[in-house]
Amino acid sequence: MSESPITPRGKDFASWYQDVVLHGDMAEPAEIVKGCMVIKPNGYAVWERLQRELDDRFKATNHQNIYLPLLIPQSFLQKEAEHVEGFAPELAVVTIAGGKELEEPYVIRPTSETIVGHFFSKWIHSYRDLPVLVNQWANVIRWELRTRMFLRTTEFLWQEGHTAHSSHEEAVEEVLRILDLYAEVSEEIMAVPVIKGVKTRAEKFAGALRSYSIEAMMQNGLALQAGTSHDLGQNFGKAFDVQFQSKEGKLDYVWQTSWGVSTRLIGGLIMTHSDDKGLVLPPKVAPRKSVLVPIYRKDEEKAVVMEAAAKLAKDLGAHIDVRDGMTPGAKFFHWERLGVPVVFELGPRDVASGNMVIKRRDTGTKEVIPQTEAVAKQAEILEAMQRDLLAKARQRMQDNTVLANSIGEVQEILGSVTAEKGGGKFVMAHLKDDPANDARIKEFKASVRNIPSVDLYDGPGKCILTGETVDRRVVIAKAY
Repeated sequence: MSESPITPRGKDFASWYQDVVLHGDMAEPAEIVKGCMVIKPNGYAVWERLQRELDDRFKATNHQNIYLPLLIPQSFLQKEAEHVEGFAPELAVVTIAGGKELEEPYVIRPTSETIVGHFFSKWIHSYRDLPVLVNQWANVIRWELRTRMFLRTTEFLWQEGHTAHSSHEEAVEEVLRILDLYAEVSEEIMAVPVIKGVKTRAEKFAGALRSYSIEAMMQNGLALQAGTSHDLGQNFGKAFDVQFQSKEGKLDYVWQTSWGVSTRLIGGLIMTHSDDKGLVLPPKVAPRKSVLVPIYRKDEEKAVVMEAAAKLAKDLGAHIDVRDGMTPGAKFFHWERLGVPVVFELGPRDVASGNMVIKRRDTGTKEVIPQTEAVAKQAEILEAMQRDLLAKARQRMQDNTVLANSIGEVQEILGSVTAEKGGGKFVMAHLKDDPANDARIKEFKASVRNIPSVDLYDGPGKCILTGETVDRRVVIAKAY
């Protein structure tokens, strides 16, 4: 047998990830455009499925989709000081257009809080105009020096929600509602368990009062921030003069939120479930749930097998692989690398016996089943696979989450961890929310991922750096 094109995870996790992306027909480096990628059919189909799941939930909670300009006047970003400082290193700026130098440069959208603020000021005048609940599906540019497909690229796809409210309480309620929604899609659709929590002050979104995140653990133990939801307070309302007349007839600034997930979800999906054979996709996001491979050697066998295969595939909703010039083995390897959850085999003997073979992608188990039971068996296996992938990922997170009660312990656990070698952990430690403490953690290239919304450990304790009492442990890890 020829050597697998997939680098084993244990040898080099980073190379393994790249191989799975490439051979799974998910994406490839654009090369001619620095730091960008081409999302290929299998990858884009997964993104479309995630879009649908998220978009349905947004609309069910009364959000409406809009679209805003890709180009933002540079002066807009400068209106909110912390915001512009946070994004300055990542900006791409247009200075010439139509052969002429622009009077004011445009920034290619890194995010849209500023331009949303401008239009909110035009749309909102009274409490009757609130809340405004909008979302856009878009692309953004953030200039990156070190890129990994799906995880960190100069251009990526995402959704960004923007809302305006008449009270801070209502805005916070929105922020947490969206965080729950993100966690639901991650766990129920992607089978990726997450920890919900608030970011530290040092890690919050530039210009926000507070930021919240969902954090997932990859197979190498590194964390991935899979979604964020931000309480912007009145910062952008004041910067863009978004005022409304309250019920009492007084003028006040709106309370805003923003929130987003991106195509990095696909990177998280890949690194959570895939194996050394290639891509593994949970059934709920798999573009193709099943494929049927007909097997025959002679022309007279072909006619019989293909007739039976066509009927079965129709009942199963399966794709039939009818490609000529490929052995059945080559076809099996192809669909395995593309992450198709279920593959059926049907040969002349199966047709004669009324049976067929079903193979499950995640476990590799094969089973001979009656053709009459194939539809029910497929549904059973898809449901079990979705459930088992989540359970496996939850167990991995549990097995690789440890407690630490000193900064020395944290550094010893995480100090030698790399994306390539793995060995990462979620280290739970008591740590005060102070930028100086975050800076100390970053000395060994780790970070505070979030302060969990639900404390699953031992409650209050002494901060490992200051000795002050804090109410719960935080999640410390190395991350993408």
